Amino acid sequence: MASHRRPKSPSRARVTFFGATAAATVAITSQTAQAEPDPTVDEVREQVDDLRHEAEVITEEYNGAKERAEELQAEVDDLQDSTARGQEELNELRSGVGSVASAQYRNGGIDPSLHLFLSADPDAYLDQASTLDQVSGKQAETLRLIEDRQRNLDQQRQEATDRLAELEELRGRLSDQKETIQDKLNEAQSLLNQLTEEEQARLAAQEQAEADRAAEAARADRSDERADFVDVPGSSRGSAALSAAATKLGSPYVWGATGPSSFDCSGLTSWAYAQAGVSLPRTSQSQAGAGTRVGLDQLAPGDLVFYYSGLSHVGMYAGNGQIIHAPSSGSVVRYDSVTSMPFQFGVRVG
Repeated sequence: MASHRRPKSPSRARVTFFGATAAATVAITSQTAQAEPDPTVDEVREQVDDLRHEAEVITEEYNGAKERAEELQAEVDDLQDSTARGQEELNELRSGVGSVASAQYRNGGIDPSLHLFLSADPDAYLDQASTLDQVSGKQAETLRLIEDRQRNLDQQRQEATDRLAELEELRGRLSDQKETIQDKLNEAQSLLNQLTEEEQARLAAQEQAEADRAAEAARADRSDERADFVDVPGSSRGSAALSAAATKLGSPYVWGATGPSSFDCSGLTSWAYAQAGVSLPRTSQSQAGAGTRVGLDQLAPGDLVFYYSGLSHVGMYAGNGQIIHAPSSGSVVRYDSVTSMPFQFGVRVG
């Protein structure tokens, strides 16, 4: 017979064990929660600065890719225009030869040179010396010209196809970079939104005070004995570019912008130098090769100043140990200390 006994209850020891385990889990969870307090204002600022710098690195990559895309589009347009003109010329040449062939056919025969035009393999036909002897000089020249034009057209069409494929790939990369930049900036803004209104106001006041101190230092007499930097004479174009940049103090940073109302870092420097009659490349990395490199103790007003190992940020030396630059998203064109970021080198432009 089957047993009808009731199953035993868990022993007191087992209940105690499981209860202790559950209590420990709750305690650990509670301790973990307590071990992760809200970040301080300084911690938030550091994280936001890091995210904005990451966005700026990608922004300079985006700027370079966008510049290349514009170059490719111009090349494609030129190739397509050239191909269209070449096709019209080729059609006229073929039409002329075809008219001669029709006339000769009506008169009872076709010149050997026109057999060449109709041949499936014109090169092999022309390579036969016996045939060349029968071809009149003018007709042979025209047919050779047709062949050359056809080869050129085929080559141009292939080049246009290759450029279009590269352009399409580049546009996809631009879209990805654009999305990544926006994600970084959204993450930074989300961190700022976690601060109270009072904390946000304190952070804004702190940043403004730093900018005011830098501006005051930049305006100070460069002969001031208290200055840590002794400026060397700069170029006239550098001075003109610096004066132009100073007129944009307070203009907002917008990634990818080149002025005149908003800028990113290389957008500001390229715009300022354009006002001085100098054309600079679009990206900070490319601008690093636009002149003669100088060290920190050799900087002159108007020199380009580059930061971070990847040269992802550029500003302009303003004198007295200060730079003017478009720092990052959420900020404006302002003065800062030349050593406020990891300095790499300066570049003196013409």
